Amino acid sequence: MSNQRLQQQLDFLMEIDQLKQVERQTAITGGSRRENTAEHSWHLAMYALVLQEWSNVDVDIAHVLALCLVHDIVEIDAGDTFAYDTTAYADKEAREQKAADRLFGLLPDDQRDRLRSLWDEYETQETPASQFANAVDRMQPAMLNHHAGDESPWKRHGVSYPQAVKRLSPIGDGSTALWQHTQTLINEARSRGHLTEG
Repeated sequence: MSNQRLQQQLDFLMEIDQLKQVERQTAITGGSRRENTAEHSWHLAMYALVLQEWSNVDVDIAHVLALCLVHDIVEIDAGDTFAYDTTAYADKEAREQKAADRLFGLLPDDQRDRLRSLWDEYETQETPASQFANAVDRMQPAMLNHHAGDESPWKRHGVSYPQAVKRLSPIGDGSTALWQHTQTLINEARSRGHLTEG
């Protein structure tokens, strides 16, 4: 192993530490502060590991975990785009593609290509593994929003019931069971007034 290769790997690992500074809209359980994207990625990986049996099809959990760990690295440069902010979504793809080029480009070529292909796979949502990773990625903040009660970002931002259904329905592509559970949460949030009627 060359010293240059090791240095590139270590530089990348130090660079992605910045993910701990990217604040999301979702509060941690208890509501004392918002979670950061690194915490979200870890929690998402745990969701995938624990809930694997509810995937619509058998998936390679190691592959799903890799997708979970790399899917939001681009937020170091691109920032976290709130799921219900249609204005910010206008240039989200361009911001994230540029970030992916820079961040994965820090790695040795073989690892750059491997991690970038994982990120691309997650983005395109064409494989069962990426669909399951996306299912838990959408479910995790929904669970936190539901448990936040009156402090829910849904309520704080005036998110409507139809918006929540549209945003969260792709959960069903990866897991029918998790989508059914999430629908229950959405309906409860609506009845509590945490989602507007839209």
